[in-house]
Amino acid sequence: MRQDIYQKVTDKIIADLEQGELSWLKPWNSGNLEGKITKPLRHNGVPYNGINILMLWGAAVEAGYLSPFWMTFKQAKELGAHVKKGERGNLVVYANTITKTEEQDDGSEEERKIPFMKGYSVFNVEQIEGLPEHYYAKPEPIIDPALRITHAEEFFVNTDADIRHGGNRAYYSGGSDHVQMPHFETFKSPESYYATLAHELTHWTKHKSRLDREFGRKTWGDEGYAREELVAELGAAFLCADLELTPEPGTDHAAYIQSWLKVLKEDKRAIFSAAAHAQRAADFLHGLQPLIEEVKTNGVAA
Repeated sequence: MRQDIYQKVTDKIIADLEQGELSWLKPWNSGNLEGKITKPLRHNGVPYNGINILMLWGAAVEAGYLSPFWMTFKQAKELGAHVKKGERGNLVVYANTITKTEEQDDGSEEERKIPFMKGYSVFNVEQIEGLPEHYYAKPEPIIDPALRITHAEEFFVNTDADIRHGGNRAYYSGGSDHVQMPHFETFKSPESYYATLAHELTHWTKHKSRLDREFGRKTWGDEGYAREELVAELGAAFLCADLELTPEPGTDHAAYIQSWLKVLKEDKRAIFSAAAHAQRAADFLHGLQPLIEEVKTNGVAA
């Protein structure tokens, strides 16, 4: 594509941050979604991952779409439907690698994997006419919120992380490899407790025995610190979507925004990298769940 995908997405996130908005919390703050909170879904019900979640959440909020389903022009046509006249698609990206065989100086051949990214447009089903009726159904409201919180409790317990309670700070300690949380009853709401725990457990995944994630952090507040905090923010947002929780902006977000802006303005690929790391962290935590819970949470067949 002629346009720079990295720059286009980064510019949108930067614009939101400069307004004091967190793109990954917009689906909840906007009040435009009813009932179940979900990741954006492909035409076949498979959730989008990584940076595409942020891009489509933002597009849905901006346009006021209630449906989580998105598809290409061709996919709509194959379903006997058509995109409404004048509607514009929204950008999503696809990353993969191609393998190239190169001859070495000694005559031997060596395979080299070359990463690439391409962008394409998708349309929300509210931009499309003639689809099967189930695409237009609004999400059912959650009748028993207590059940949702119970599910979240089970999810975090199943990680078998060392989670300790006490004090008035939430943090992950790499030295002792434990997550420290204030007591449950000190939070404004159950949702804010679980959203905070999701943030800290995303940090927990960076340990060498897990995902071994390191951004070269040397001191508090440096670039490596900002990058890891951005990963934890996105990881928590992705997990909250999976667990049907409603996160709220934390009191420390204002302080982080400036450091995130600095990282994003200096590196147009930073938000892509952060979203990819966040997705890996969320996937890792899902992988610690019993199989039946993993199927239930992700909505995919084993």
